[in-house]
Amino acid sequence: MADTMQFDLVSPERRLASIEVTSVQIPGADGDMTVMEGHAPTITTLRPGVLTVDGPDGTQAYVVTGGFAEISSRGVSVLAERAVVKGDMTQDQLDEMVEEAKTTYAKAKEAFANEPGPVDDAAKLLSDMVAMGDEIGLSAKQPNL
Repeated sequence: MADTMQFDLVSPERRLASIEVTSVQIPGADGDMTVMEGHAPTITTLRPGVLTVDGPDGTQAYVVTGGFAEISSRGVSVLAERAVVKGDMTQDQLDEMVEEAKTTYAKAKEAFANEPGPVDDAAKLLSDMVAMGDEIGLSAKQPNL
């Protein structure tokens, strides 16, 4: 089909998608981006959020917690730290992700007490996890920072 490209999404556990799509919306660490056929080659890191693909068979959405996306003129390959089909995401899974982010933040505050960079990064991760929960319609327990 014209104007389509290959999309592959894998996590350490399994391959979630290998399909032809017309566009991919990526939650990039430096901002959201939409990729279509013919895109300039790019590699970007992911932030926690919803990755959405549009294709001949409709729209599919995946919750990702981080990782990398490699973009070429022919397609997008995403290696996610954790990825779940959005419709399969549960409150328990979100709670676990938020707890992991809280732990990372607490450890960063302890290890880097006078270095704001790593602590700020950990706080942003936690904030992104909470925002992701809001975006997908699940309620993240508000962190006590």
